[in-house]
Amino acid sequence: MSTTKSNDFIDTMGDWFAKFPELPKNGRDTLAKIVPILSLIFGILGILVGISGLGVLAFFSPLAVLGGATGVANYGTGFITALFYLVASVVMLASYPGLKAKKYKGWKLLFWSEVVYVVGGLISLSIISTIIGALITFYLLFQIRSYFK
Repeated sequence: MSTTKSNDFIDTMGDWFAKFPELPKNGRDTLAKIVPILSLIFGILGILVGISGLGVLAFFSPLAVLGGATGVANYGTGFITALFYLVASVVMLASYPGLKAKKYKGWKLLFWSEVVYVVGGLISLSIISTIIGALITFYLLFQIRSYFK
């Protein structure tokens, strides 16, 4: 996706979330201050859990085949979802330096991390919880967007 299309997508979503009520200024200030630490903590935890999840799935895959699992529909979805979550966590961790420096690039990486996480959640068919989590996360992200230049 080109930078222009990427920015257009982000701006379109920003227009949607601009219609929601704003958080109080002190809430936005606090959130903007703690989001770098949250991205660092959850990025590291996500990578550890993602690698562990892939290891557990790989370990039990022979047993799943013996139990009758065949193809992506029965067992491979877990691998694909774990990979999406792992990629989202790596991007989240990569956003930390930019967020700490209050750079827009860091905010944008955090945004794309959430997009990847949402795609993974939809693939895993956790549709309702993924949509609710995405709405909350994107709402909070767009509340603090102006803090990152």
